[in-house]
Amino acid sequence: MNQDSPSHIRQKFSPQIPPPLSMLPHATVQEAETALGRSLTTAEAIWFNYSAAKSDYFLYCHNILFLFVIFSALPLYYIFLEIFFMDSIKSYKIQPKVKLSVSEVFRCYKSVMRMFFLVVGPLQLVSYPSIKMIGIRTSLPLPSLWEIIAQLGVYFIVEDYLNYWIHRFLHCKWGYERIHKVHREYTAPIGFAAPYAHWAEILILGIPSFMGPAFVPGHMITFWLWIGLRQIEAIETHCGYDFPWTPTRYIPFYGGPDYHDYHHYVGGKSQSNFASVFTYCDYLYGTAKGYRYQKKVLQQLRAGLKSNGEQIGVLHNISAQDVKVD
Repeated sequence: MNQDSPSHIRQKFSPQIPPPLSMLPHATVQEAETALGRSLTTAEAIWFNYSAAKSDYFLYCHNILFLFVIFSALPLYYIFLEIFFMDSIKSYKIQPKVKLSVSEVFRCYKSVMRMFFLVVGPLQLVSYPSIKMIGIRTSLPLPSLWEIIAQLGVYFIVEDYLNYWIHRFLHCKWGYERIHKVHREYTAPIGFAAPYAHWAEILILGIPSFMGPAFVPGHMITFWLWIGLRQIEAIETHCGYDFPWTPTRYIPFYGGPDYHDYHHYVGGKSQSNFASVFTYCDYLYGTAKGYRYQKKVLQQLRAGLKSNGEQIGVLHNISAQDVKVD
């Protein structure tokens, strides 16, 4: 009668420890190339060398570092311009009559970092199972550039549509008073104020950001780009400047800083310009009429001043702060 050895008994009854949260299945470049049936591209070789020994969970948590850098560093670009090139950029300031002190800017950043460490960071740490559930992968092959662009386009469109309706809900009396009024403290927004919000708003608006990748799951690199680009876009639309050299001006239906700044400027009762990225929802559902009317009035004022030979500055100098329509 055969008896199991002590080592076999231990193996049989010991709990099975799962491998780290999924890593690339290939130990060497040669194995990866054999599995793909071709040589790795330069990008794939770099990705393999970086990610092969790292768990998917660790790779996903890179988002925490990316968001910290974006929240902390990108708004400094606008502050740098204000400090060293104010005379050159002041004509592009959307609300030139408003200027925040250094202490007010730092207070905003301090609040953003508090929410980052108490809400955003922990949310990233615990949300990994949902990312695996929808099928975000780290494996080879890497997606093509066109695949990445197409998926990012879907993510932005899905997020924009869902964000529009959530944003409108947050402007009902209950949503505004209990949640959204925190973000609206800045009637003349600055870059640091983009993620400045109530903790509940941060959680709620995470849903639209998640739905695009849920509908069209892609590679972890695409997911990194999505999270990063969405926050970069948010900081741009809250920067308070409408620069003519911004590349996003050439994106069809893109709102931009001037468009979203109007939403903040009108005030807490605003029922205009709810869209987060594009303008089509506001156009379709009639929530940009006040903004379009204001622009029409300002253009008429500008044309009148020009006809009188008077010197004028930025459009809002004559009135985004003097003509308020909603």
